[in-house]
Amino acid sequence: MVPASIDELHAALRERHYIADRGLATVLFLALKLQRPVFLEGEAGVGKTELAKVVADVLGAELIRLQCYEGLDVHHAVYEWNYARQMLHIRLAEARGEHPAQADLFGAEFLLRRPLLRAVESQGDVPPVLLIDEVDRSDEEFEAFLLEVLSDFQITIPEIGTVRAAHPPVVVLTSNRTREVHDALKRRCLYHWIDYPDFQAEVSIVRAKVPGAGEGLARQVAGFVQELRRAELYKVPGVAETLDWAAALVALDMKALAPGVVDDTLGVLLKYQDDVAKMKGANVAAMLDRVRVVG
Repeated sequence: MVPASIDELHAALRERHYIADRGLATVLFLALKLQRPVFLEGEAGVGKTELAKVVADVLGAELIRLQCYEGLDVHHAVYEWNYARQMLHIRLAEARGEHPAQADLFGAEFLLRRPLLRAVESQGDVPPVLLIDEVDRSDEEFEAFLLEVLSDFQITIPEIGTVRAAHPPVVVLTSNRTREVHDALKRRCLYHWIDYPDFQAEVSIVRAKVPGAGEGLARQVAGFVQELRRAELYKVPGVAETLDWAAALVALDMKALAPGVVDDTLGVLLKYQDDVAKMKGANVAAMLDRVRVVG
């Protein structure tokens, strides 16, 4: 069920441990009310994909996910024919002395439905949430096809005909901005940039997602990650890495950060050896001193 107000949607997200600012809640609310796709951009690990999962839970809807990648085409995104089943049907027919017509081989029972077709074809009372994840990784040709699908929420299968959505799915597109997505696609959507959370928001996220982390540890973890994001690194940690690190520290029974433990667990936060080597030792100790002062 679609929340009746922005405040209700905001509260529903928070109940599911997704800490969103009011701007994001507003864009989501409008997307639901206006039946428009929402386009989320931001660095990797800031919670774009997780938001789609939470929205599906809020609405009580099925989540259908299309993971984009270079070379993604219609066969993997929309539909393809079950050739093995078609061949089996032909052999069984020939064994009975029959010769199946082409129309018999290209019916709905031989269709393999991929995410886009499943979302358009859905007949449930609650429209599904269609997550088109990391659309920036797909090719421009697929992006153009996607634009056509999102314009009318219909898909034409030459052998069967045109499939139209009885109720448009809730569409969430995400991009890590590895390349610029064409303006024509963005114009079909309501846009929001998801930034890294500020200190208080990140503390709240850690407390919500890693219940075993006490207030003190959560504040130190958030403070240290905030410091890391100000450093000149090849890849700064996202919220996903913050949560992984907090969970790792809880698993180690840590109640507060200590230089040795931070050095030993930097690989949970940083994914490039040059970044790990740069931060270890004196840099970690100095950052911990600043975190303790702030905390």
